[in-house]
Formats: sequence, structure tokens, C-alpha cells
Amino acid sequence: MRLALTARHLLHTGATPAEAYASLARRTRDPLRAARAVCAALTIPAAEANRRLDDCYHALLANPRPNSEHDTGELLEALGVFDVPKHLDDRERAIVDLFHTAIDALGGIRAGHHHGLTRWITTGNLTTAYLSLTAATPLPRTGDPTHYWTTLTTAGELLTTTPNPDPRLTYALIQCRLNATRAAR
Repeated sequence: MRLALTARHLLHTGATPAEAYASLARRTRDPLRAARAVCAALTIPAAEANRRLDDCYHALLANPRPNSEHDTGELLEALGVFDVPKHLDDRERAIVDLFHTAIDALGGIRAGHHHGLTRWITTGNLTTAYLSLTAATPLPRTGDPTHYWTTLTTAGELLTTTPNPDPRLTYALIQCRLNATRAAR
């Protein structure tokens, strides 16, 4: 608990989660405990933190190299270990469901793109996730372009129901409608 309080103090004084991890890992010489403390300070539920840390434990935390705390912290942050989940409302959950439907209709997705989408959805950055999906193209053999573009059109319509939506959403929604019309021909 004390370590989590130290992590919280570091974060409140401007340290990034990666920097807080590096400081704690150097101090304790216990990378897993340091990572858990940062997760606790960020109010990531313990079960979720444990799941995330289990995924990368052997690769990053089991046998740390000397003086690698900073690099490890940066990797943990890039992997999304320190991403704080946002509680989504009903509209946002509906949008996320549409994203998953669109991803299925894409016919395949690169691992890096999937990782980015997962992080944006977890943190509630739905605009960035949407724009990323609208920049993708369904695969010719395995994808379903009509379903992909109509699903993204519906998601875009939901995203633009907020007051003052991001102007990029309006343009992307227009492009999705055009792509849906083309794909239906």
C-alpha cells in the first residue's frame, strides 16, 4: 500500500506512469511490485492489472536487465498496461459494439492496428478509434465492404450526436457513406 501511495505522489507531481514505474523499480528492485503499485495508483482494478501484467511478466518483469527500468516502463506504457479504463455509457457501448462488427467485416486486421484500437476503446478515445477504422480498407477476399462501411456509417452517426463533434468525424462520416454506396453497387 505504501508503494501505491508513493506511485500516486509521483503521478500527481507530474511523472508519467512509465517514469513512476522506473523510479519505483529502481528503488525496490522488484519490477512486478512496482508495476502493480503504478496500476493501483491509477485506480486500475487489481484483477485487470494482474491480467495485464501476466501477459507481459515473462518478457519484461521476470528477469530484468540492470538499469533497464526506464525502458521497461516505456514498454509497459506502450503495451497499455497503465491505460486507465473509462466507464462507457450506453451510447458509447453501442458504438464499441459497432466497431467490433466493423472489425469482423474488415476480414483481417494487423496486430498493431488491433492493439491501438483496443487501447483507444479501453481509454474511451472513440473518435481516434473511429478515424483509424475509417482509414482502413476491407480485405478483398475475406472482408465484407458493404457491411463494413454501413456499420461505420452507423457508428459515425452515433459519434456525431454529441454537441460540437470533432470536425474530422463529419468528414469521415461523409467518406463512409460514399464508400458504403460504392460497395453496394
